[in-house]
Amino acid sequence: MTAATVVSTLALAACDTLPTSSGPSINTSKPVPVALLVPRGSAQHGDAVLAKSLENAARMAIADLNGVKIDLRVYDTAGSPQQAATAATTAINDGARIILGPVYAEAANAAGLAAAKRNVNVMAFSNNTAIAGGNVFILGPTFDNTARRLTQYAARQGKDDILVVSGSDPAGQAGRVAIERAAGQSGARISGAVSYELSQQGVINAIPTIRSAVASNGVDAVFMTATTAGALPLLTQLMPEAGVNPETTQYIGLTRWDIPAQTLSLPGVQGGWFALPDTNRSQQFRSRYQASYGAAPHPIGGLAYDGIAAIGALVSAGKSDALTGAALTRGNGFQGTGGIFRLRPDGTNERGLAVATIQEQKVVVIDPAPSSFAGAGF
Repeated sequence: MTAATVVSTLALAACDTLPTSSGPSINTSKPVPVALLVPRGSAQHGDAVLAKSLENAARMAIADLNGVKIDLRVYDTAGSPQQAATAATTAINDGARIILGPVYAEAANAAGLAAAKRNVNVMAFSNNTAIAGGNVFILGPTFDNTARRLTQYAARQGKDDILVVSGSDPAGQAGRVAIERAAGQSGARISGAVSYELSQQGVINAIPTIRSAVASNGVDAVFMTATTAGALPLLTQLMPEAGVNPETTQYIGLTRWDIPAQTLSLPGVQGGWFALPDTNRSQQFRSRYQASYGAAPHPIGGLAYDGIAAIGALVSAGKSDALTGAALTRGNGFQGTGGIFRLRPDGTNERGLAVATIQEQKVVVIDPAPSSFAGAGF
């Protein structure tokens, strides 16, 4: 799983039908029992590595806390909704006052429903906003947050007539909706939208429509939902060949264009804009993790660190209501592995992101991530 995916097509038993969570009372003079739900035991390739990375990052965060004791207990979900619900119930029976995880949307939704019966909040590692709300808060980076950051920056740079180019799959369409919503909040205008089937021929077939939309609608930016593992390389090759000149029409990406690193060598991505976490803090976390565990963290492993950091910051105030919904959604937020973040009352999150471009096959930050939410443009 990548941080840019996990857009479920299932009709989940929506946690957003629940009232905003309260949460249990805690004794801050004693170690706070925290459950970590990880996808260990699943048949999906990579889940064992992900599970270990999440646990390692959580323990790193615990070691960094000053004056706060966390009793971390790890439970395996096998990536299964049923097992996640059972694990959540077991964890609460064992004394957990808050749950970190699970990763996958359906499992997180199931854990949230089980925990809601016991008035316990869940900080899931998913980025699927469909499961957010009630007692479920998602920590994963969302399309809405990224789209908002990039459309605001584009509008300030005068690139405010946007054509959205999206895949026809659920992730692509969710991305399109996020961009359209963000444009309405940012002073930008959506001048059109083009969708393509997820195949080489599907992308090729969409190019004339993209070219025509740019030429006829006064478009000065093309905002793409494509991933580096999907249509992005082909789109950014064919659009310039068709006359969509990146010198005059700004290319913008909803996903990370710097992962994997070989993407940086593609001619079509040079000069494009995309968002990424605070580069200094991200590098610090990766370096410390590498030094401690002898391997790089999983791309979303840092979310477990963020969850513990938030819990520690709240518990350090010494209040019994530190893990209630009102406390978790404090306006000034928290410092995490990728910079500032905060949880919203609707269960989604906001993260302070940098805007970057690619110049001479290297990532260059052109608008740094904010260091606080005051004046961060949220």
